[in-house]
Amino acid sequence: MHINTTPTTQNEAWGFWGTMGGHACVAWPVAMQQIAETTGEPLESVRAFLDSKQGRHFGDSVRDGLAGGLAIDAAVAQAIAKWMDWKIGRLTARETGIPRGLPYLTGFVIHCGLDEVCY
Repeated sequence: MHINTTPTTQNEAWGFWGTMGGHACVAWPVAMQQIAETTGEPLESVRAFLDSKQGRHFGDSVRDGLAGGLAIDAAVAQAIAKWMDWKIGRLTARETGIPRGLPYLTGFVIHCGLDEVCY
């Protein structure tokens, strides 16, 4: 028997879930797993990130991939690659305390996991 240990969203109206609309049920577990594997962070931190304002923006990146004809898993992977390419800059580091130069995705997943009230 398989037990689902993927945390569910706590923000169905906004964040990643709200942005994904009708794709949310399928995209959520894919994003949870791929982000956790890429960042090395626990699923609870990934859930906090996806439920945040930054999760909404990440969802926009996934929707861009879907609009380009990608399947959900490929769209999530493309969004992850994009967010891992971006680095935390001076202003974001000052505003959030996330170390400058850290990949954007890793930085915000860690930040949201620690803070639970994420930007």
